[in-house]
Amino acid sequence: MEKIASFTIDHIRLKPGVYVSRQDKVGLEVITTFDLRITSPNDEPVMNTAEVHTIEHLGATFLRNHRDYGEKTIYFGPMGCRTGFYLLLAGEYCSKDIVPLITEMFEFIRDYRGEVPGASARDCGNYLDMNLGMANFLADKYLEQVLYPIDDSRLIYPE
Repeated sequence: MEKIASFTIDHIRLKPGVYVSRQDKVGLEVITTFDLRITSPNDEPVMNTAEVHTIEHLGATFLRNHRDYGEKTIYFGPMGCRTGFYLLLAGEYCSKDIVPLITEMFEFIRDYRGEVPGASARDCGNYLDMNLGMANFLADKYLEQVLYPIDDSRLIYPE
């Protein structure tokens, strides 16, 4: 069986960043899948499920309510390895195109206080598994170490 594209990326050399994982044509539309890598694979500890779950709820809420990208947002959710998130947008984009959006989203997550949207038994299948404090912390770390000083080494997958 042939390896899927995401398993061909050198995860030993991969740094946290914003990467185009793939682009797929669906009918007449292009769907761009982004790899939002938060932690360094196989180097740093992975994120715990509680903060991943919190970032997922806050990020999805932010994106689906965004004035420019709300209707273009197809999906936002965690990677199984817990080192980042996938974002699928309708349209053909490069990584640099969405850095302002991702920065805005992680500033929202960093600064968010209060009840996490959808964190109730009625709205979520595992609503008790949330950690807003760690989500705030990880968002701040991603902003300070990756998004604010971003350059091509964190926008293009390593060869």
